[in-house]
Amino acid sequence: MRQSNAWIFTTMLASACLSLLASFVLSVDAVLLAADPQAALSCNISSVISCGTVGVSWQASLFGFPNAFLGLVAEPVVITIAVASLGGVRFPRWFMLSAQVVYTLGVVFAYWLFFQAYFVIGALCPWCLLVTLSTTLVFTSLTHVNIRDGNLFLPERASRAARRFVAADLDALAVAVWLMAVVTMIVTKYAPLMT
Repeated sequence: MRQSNAWIFTTMLASACLSLLASFVLSVDAVLLAADPQAALSCNISSVISCGTVGVSWQASLFGFPNAFLGLVAEPVVITIAVASLGGVRFPRWFMLSAQVVYTLGVVFAYWLFFQAYFVIGALCPWCLLVTLSTTLVFTSLTHVNIRDGNLFLPERASRAARRFVAADLDALAVAVWLMAVVTMIVTKYAPLMT
């Protein structure tokens, strides 16, 4: 079932929609924080679960504007790819390779932000965590389909090995282990601070 386009692109669509929603909320919060850095945001739950603490950091506007604006631009593209693919459109290999490269940069950036919040800022934003999760799921769905369809222009031997890996659903296992490691990190560091 996980090999079917319906499963892959529905997962991608749902994840991109969640990321778009979170990006929208974070964009609104960024505007509120620009007007008043002390604004009481709905997700300011404690000193360690606080969108405000993360939102006023320099990392939240790395390119000179709120990072959330990137999600408002990128996620509609992913949604379009997912909907078109569910409708039977097959994009050219160069297009899917380009999407893979761009979204790989996106997932690297999402995890850079997560590690900055975790290790440097010392607070986590629930909406940012949702973006990290949904970005991970979009990335892994896109990678799965690109490996399955041979869109990554890998050498033949590497391509065969990668196809066997995704055909056995080992990529799903790898993602589950990765996400459990992230959850364990969060719980280990922040659960004691919540009491």
